[in-house]
Amino acid sequence: MIVMKFGGTSVEDARAIRGLVAIVQRELGRRPIVVVSAMARVTNGLLSAAQLSAHGKTREAGELLESIAVRHFKTAGEVAETSGLAEVCRSLEDRFTELRGALQQIETAGCLTPELSDVVASNGELLASLVVAAAMRASGLNGVWVDIRPLMRTDSDFTRAAVNLPDAEARLAHGLTSLVADGAVPVTQGFLGSTADGATTTIGRGGSDYSAAIIGSAVGAEAIEIWTDVDGIMTTDPRLVPEASKVEVISFAEAAELAYFGAKVLHPSTLLPAMAKEIPVSVRNSLRPDLDGTMIVRRAPLSGSLVKAIAFKRGITVVNVTSHRMLMAYGFLARLFEVFMRHQTAVDMVATSEVGVSMTLDDTRHLERIIGDLKELGEVSVESDRALICLVGERLKFTAGVAARAFSSIENVNVSMISHGASAINISFIVDGAQVEDAVRALHAEFFGNGEPATQTNHLYQRSVVRGQ
Repeated sequence: MIVMKFGGTSVEDARAIRGLVAIVQRELGRRPIVVVSAMARVTNGLLSAAQLSAHGKTREAGELLESIAVRHFKTAGEVAETSGLAEVCRSLEDRFTELRGALQQIETAGCLTPELSDVVASNGELLASLVVAAAMRASGLNGVWVDIRPLMRTDSDFTRAAVNLPDAEARLAHGLTSLVADGAVPVTQGFLGSTADGATTTIGRGGSDYSAAIIGSAVGAEAIEIWTDVDGIMTTDPRLVPEASKVEVISFAEAAELAYFGAKVLHPSTLLPAMAKEIPVSVRNSLRPDLDGTMIVRRAPLSGSLVKAIAFKRGITVVNVTSHRMLMAYGFLARLFEVFMRHQTAVDMVATSEVGVSMTLDDTRHLERIIGDLKELGEVSVESDRALICLVGERLKFTAGVAARAFSSIENVNVSMISHGASAINISFIVDGAQVEDAVRALHAEFFGNGEPATQTNHLYQRSVVRGQ
């Protein structure tokens, strides 16, 4: 079995969905399970309608929802066979009936609660998967729509729920493997789950990739394919650096670092279930399906470049705590990080001195309460609108001169924090948000601008892993 996850641009219209079906059709011998995201821009549209309802703008919310409905019914009419069109249209109408009811609840409440936000947002994936399953049946495939929610058990932290992996994997294995054994192609959703009492949850924006990895782990897939609108993992964001090139083979550890520190191709948690079962993951372009894309494996062969890729993340907040009580004291850091644990806030980077600690956050929902608690430990200052840049490569820690090359290339950029050595495969640092683009361009030119074979690896190795040989 393989798990094939298709992103929003791969299901955005009838043309894209026909391409998706063709990709799945050629992999029928590998017994695919298909996971889809919402059509491009639909989730944002649904949440915008919810916000309009919360502000009492009934007419505007209704018009926006109607435009989303028209788009889905039109696409269904273009991809579904005549005999199956009525059935899929009834299913779509059921979903829009639920959405209208949710918008009414939001308007009555006068606010968009996290629970109702998940009810609304979940429909993007539910709608898209109904259309995709119908398109498969119209092409002669046994596409079977599967509601992932009762199979993907989560906690009740709405809008960013955590998956109960042991429970979810058992339910997924039971619910999907029998369908595949009977010759069906299950079509299900990423991003969604439900609590033990059946309330719909979402596992955070970008969670469709994570869902696919959990499904792959549960069914013992031979491979997980992430189909998107780029050729694979790039040396950096090509929108910022047009000359960025594709990384052909990368290790799980490198890809996980890139995902966590800002690379947009993968959700940061995507690789964890795959890593645990050593399932190879490939990132591929649904618009150019004949390309192999990027292969992510447990151990990648050495490439010709010292740096494999450069990631960056904007909107970083730096929290500094200064206290002379820290000097020669034990237990101070434990008390400090207990504050973040109490407020369920993750810290990305840490730098310490004899009397100070600096930490970076990208989740500032509880920042005011965190600052209040930290003031009991020392003086607190906050720096906002910072950016984190991360260089990733297997040999960074043990190669002389890497830091010199990196920081010489950005000598006109102020670097306020550095993390080097805690991880063997990354160098991370903080710059002002306004300087991140210049810094990334300069770093890319330094490490990839002189013809260094940044992404060249053994093509036979990559093809054998991609094709399961």
